[in-house]
Parts: sequence; C-alpha cells; structure tokens
Amino acid sequence: MPAEPPVLLFGAQRSGTTALATVLHGAFRAAGGIFTINGKLPYLLHRWCTQADVDGRHLRADEILHALDRKPPYLPPDGWRERVETVVRAAAARVAEGAVTDAAELRRQIIAAGYAGATRWGEKYNEYLLELDALAASAPGARWVLLIRHPAAVAESTLRWGGDRPWRPGRREGVLRKWVAWHEDWLRRPRSGDCLVLEYDRLCRGPDLRRLAQVIGLDLAPYARDLVARPGPPDGVPDDVERVWQALLDRRAAGNGRR
Repeated sequence: MPAEPPVLLFGAQRSGTTALATVLHGAFRAAGGIFTINGKLPYLLHRWCTQADVDGRHLRADEILHALDRKPPYLPPDGWRERVETVVRAAAARVAEGAVTDAAELRRQIIAAGYAGATRWGEKYNEYLLELDALAASAPGARWVLLIRHPAAVAESTLRWGGDRPWRPGRREGVLRKWVAWHEDWLRRPRSGDCLVLEYDRLCRGPDLRRLAQVIGLDLAPYARDLVARPGPPDGVPDDVERVWQALLDRRAAGNGRR
C-alpha cells in the first residue's frame, strides 16, 4: 500500500466538492496516484458487502458492478474500473467458498486492491459525510476532508441544478433543512473532530487550498485555475441554519484534521 494515507473528500451537494476533487485528481495523477471522483467504491461496499452477505456466502458483485456502470466516475482513471471488476469478482468467489469471515476486512482488501499500484489514492463522494463510522472501518487511517459552503449559496446552486436528481428538494426551505440535517449529524459525531474542514470561498481565494496542500504534501495551485469564488455576500438564512453554519466555521478555525 502507498505510504501516504488516502484522502477522502465529502460534503453536501453543491458545496464545491467536485471542483476541489478535480484539483486533487490532477495533483494525484501528476504524482503517480489515483483520485477518483464519485468512484464510490467504499460507499457501494458498505451497502453490498455486509456481514450478513459474508455469512450467507454471497457478495453482491452484480449490484456493485452495475452501480459502477450506471453512473461512472467523473474523469475515470485509466484501467481503474476494469481493475475493480477483477477484484470484486475474485472476492465474490472467495466469499462463495467460505474463505472470508469478516466483511469489514474484506472491504479493506477490495479497496486496497482496487487502488493497487498508485503512489497514493483518494476519493470524493458526498454521501461519505453520512457514514463516517463505516468509512473508518473500510479505510482506516484515511485523511478526511469536509468542504463546507454557505447554506444560502448551496440553496441557490441546488435550485438551478439540472438533471435527474430525485433526492433534490424543490424549494429553498427544503434545501436548507436538508443541509442542516447533514451537518448537524456530522457535528454530533465524535469522529467529526478528525476531519480537516475547508470553506469554499476561502478555498477559491487560496488560504484553504494552501492548508490542504500542506496537510497532504502536494502542490495544488497548478491544478486550481478553475476555482472561482462567487462575488457578493450570500442571502440571509434562518437563525437555526446560521447557527449550524457558525459551528462549522468554528470547526474550521480549530484547525482539525488529525487523520
């Protein structure tokens, strides 16, 4: 396995995670690494490589591979999808033979083999924000990065967002409530203190990009030309939403990110 710990990036939708992931994709690639954007391999394994599956000798390989193809990663690394399929199929055969007893250990093995050969690896998927406990078991020692953006800006961007997204609220109030639910849950979790918290505007302007570069030991500036801060202050939000936002800014200021 690479000497550098993996970097796992997450955050609410429309917080700028894909923009930052594109920066990391370029920097990792230049360093001989792999950074997948919505590869979501750990996420799929959390659903379809459970202890019940292992006990029943039935790894859900078909579901995992179908999900990878239904919405492929953005900027997919050369050969990554094919390598993952080979690894998953081999793991399914081992499970069927009763050679596997621990689902969490199997998930770790599949993830490690899926990124084998890279000098370092990382992954972005928004929903990791909701499953830090499973993520800690599947990728122990990973560096977690939470990207936050002002909820008013998230709401405005979400409502302009096109495409087939059945989980997207249709009104500003619904977007703000979902944003609060995601971040309140994170703030309550003991493991939230292990995250490096970055703020989107400061990322685009430079300070938080430099913080991240220092933590992971890569020069990110050459790959960040398309990061653009939005001008003007965001619209106001209800007091309870503002309190969550301020709590997140406090976590950012605390300089966490021990993983």
